[in-house]
Amino acid sequence: MHGFVSHYTNRLDSKGRVSIPAQFRAVLTRDGYEGLYCFPSPHQPVVDAGGNALIEQIDALLKEMKAFSFEHDTMSTALYGNSEIFRVDGEGRVMLSDKIKRYAGITDQVVFVGLGYKFQIMSPDYFAERSMNALRHAFGAGGQSSASGEGGA
Repeated sequence: MHGFVSHYTNRLDSKGRVSIPAQFRAVLTRDGYEGLYCFPSPHQPVVDAGGNALIEQIDALLKEMKAFSFEHDTMSTALYGNSEIFRVDGEGRVMLSDKIKRYAGITDQVVFVGLGYKFQIMSPDYFAERSMNALRHAFGAGGQSSASGEGGA
């Protein structure tokens, strides 16, 4: 697998730094992005993060919109204007800004959740809720795919 997969929980250290999981750092290295590109998710209290693959997805989305339109400028502001680029130190740690931590409700622990071309950074409580809802939505209450038309409600 060449993208971000699985989830990892790490604790912020006394200086407020958190280690990016080694598996995620390896993906960023292969991707060729120096640092960590982050922005508040537009639809949930998490932070979207990644490197060049994430930026390519944003660029593709914006290319579908008419340049200089209100929609294009609004999306650009949301995805580029609200973004932050964090430096990754030699130990694989980043210092998340207070703005990012506040938005995602992060205090002393962080969950990194792989989503293929990007990953999300969130609080452990939100991950517990989100992962259960995602499983239910994707596979139904009975554990079967809702796409098959089977499974509970």
